[in-house]
Amino acid sequence: MSKTPRTSGTSASVAVRHTALCTGLLLVAAAAAWAWVVLRWGGTGSGAMVEPPLPFLGTWTVMMAAMMLPGTAPVASLYARTVTVHRAPRTLAFAVGYVLVWAAAGIPAYALAVGTAEVATRHPAAGTTVAAAIFAINGVYQLTPLKDRCLTTCRSPIGHLLRYASYRGPLRDLRAGAHHGAYCLGCCWSLMLLLAAFGVMNVWAMVGLALVVVAEKQLPGGLRIARVVGIVSLALAVAVFWMPALAPGLTGGGDMTEM
Repeated sequence: MSKTPRTSGTSASVAVRHTALCTGLLLVAAAAAWAWVVLRWGGTGSGAMVEPPLPFLGTWTVMMAAMMLPGTAPVASLYARTVTVHRAPRTLAFAVGYVLVWAAAGIPAYALAVGTAEVATRHPAAGTTVAAAIFAINGVYQLTPLKDRCLTTCRSPIGHLLRYASYRGPLRDLRAGAHHGAYCLGCCWSLMLLLAAFGVMNVWAMVGLALVVVAEKQLPGGLRIARVVGIVSLALAVAVFWMPALAPGLTGGGDMTEM
């Protein structure tokens, strides 16, 4: 009679340790990605700085890992609790599937970066209008029901985690991570669009947006924070006509350290 509770307690303790290990690995990966970005770019970056396609996609993937993994680490931790064996490898596979979705988003991001570089270097007068459009798009999307739905799923993924438990096959963890990543992309794509205005490789802008993502996903008032961010973005869409330096990636206003 006394052995069952002790065995159960031991199993629970092992599960907690494995879950903490999985979460720690993701946070270490995010920290390593941040270190790489900071050492490479040093806080600067403008819309005019566009690498060739493949290097850009590699840089973009590291950027997204740095910005998005801290916000999704709690979900990965919950996923690890649903896994009974090989928790660390399977949780890492979940994270890889998640990052792959954001890596794929680098394809349209590259096209946008090239376009904004063209505007910043050849048509700086039009950059203010483009920046206002970008701020307005993000502001409007932040206030839509689709944003609320995607954000709610990211904040409360229990239903999807139960669905992931039914996945079978060697790619089940990648599929689960990619599915969650798709909802995260639906939640945050317009925030990443702001990088075109602030500077695609602007580390300070990355830090600010990463904090917004974490706040929306993890703080109790995340849905209200999303709406406040939307309202602020709409205000920036108007203010940028009087202060073009608010969008240094498009108006030639320098990087964010000069603001």
